[in-house]
This record gives sequence, structure tokens and C-alpha cells, in this order.
Amino acid sequence: MMIDEIDLAILKFLQEDASMSFTDIARRLKISESTVRKRVEKLKQGGVIKRFTVIIDPSKIGLNTVAIVGIDVDPSKLLETSQKICEIPETRYVATSTGDHMIMTEIWARDGRELTKIISEKIGAIDGIKKICPAIILEKLKE
Repeated sequence: MMIDEIDLAILKFLQEDASMSFTDIARRLKISESTVRKRVEKLKQGGVIKRFTVIIDPSKIGLNTVAIVGIDVDPSKLLETSQKICEIPETRYVATSTGDHMIMTEIWARDGRELTKIISEKIGAIDGIKKICPAIILEKLKE
């Protein structure tokens, strides 16, 4: 799928504000609303746009502790363990990775006590986990 400058501009507007109307995008790019609509549909069908979502400030909903957690597992259990971590409601992001840890996840919790409970009782109980390395986020500078 070929992406041109107009597609990139549309993507930029949607990344900044996914609720922006196609009419507003069209007006800013000086193209028709139908062109924007067709291009967004093409980007969706091509897998460039996976979904539209909302970015939440966890502290505004009572989740004051956010941690990035590196997890090491038995290599033969990597996919199975990753899937089980995905099923934990407090995990907001889960990825397999290279480098220091085999799995990286972002966890949102009410406080440090709840985070400890999630790590020890939910993640630590999964078969194949070798090491869990949490790092509490102090401040997000860019999303």
C-alpha cells in the first residue's frame, strides 16, 4: 500500500485528535470530505489504521500508580505466558521484546499496594515466570 503526503497529513490530524471530523480535516487540507473519508477507509482496510481510541489520564480515574514492568520467562513458555498477562485487566499494554526483558507491560493500579498485589499474586503466579522488574513511572513526557 502506497502512502502519500495527504495520507500522512490525515494520519497526523487523527493522531492528534481522533474525534476530528472528516470535514474539518478536509477543510485544513483543502480537499473534499469524500476524499478524506475514502482515504481513511483505505488506510483502515490496509491495516495502517488499526483502531480509533481514547487516551486516558489514569490519575483522573483513581489509578495513581503506573509501572512499566519487564518480565523474563522460560523461553518455551513465552507465548503462553504473554497471553496470560494480556488477560490481566490491569495490564494496559503487553509486548514481547528483545533486550533486557522478554515481555514488557504497562500496569495501572490505584496505589503501590495494589501494584504489589498484581505483580505478586497475578503475574508472579503464572507458570514460567523467572523474573519481574517493575519501574514506576513518575511523569509521562510524551504520548
